[in-house]
Amino acid sequence: MSKTNKTSRSLSKIRPLRLDQEASRALRQKILERDGWRCQACGSMQNLQVHHQRFRSHSGGDREDNLITLCGSCHEGIHSPTPWQKRPRATGSRRTSVVYK
Repeated sequence: MSKTNKTSRSLSKIRPLRLDQEASRALRQKILERDGWRCQACGSMQNLQVHHQRFRSHSGGDREDNLITLCGSCHEGIHSPTPWQKRPRATGSRRTSVVYK
């Protein structure tokens, strides 16, 4: 293998493997329980979703320290904020990890 091929292969993104459906449900339940069934940005208990703090597309895995509970509105704000909207951004780990930017 040439040096060029080795370099390009080492620079390519490594995509984490997806959990199977049962494991994904169990992990989601665990995260919701850990976070007290509340959005970690606004405290809502409605329409809760589990968010990858480091996006899967950026090599973020399905690990507890990379997941946080958000309500649908806060989750949507992270993925498609409007210019006039405060944008919640999950960083760091667990409950103290949502900041507004």
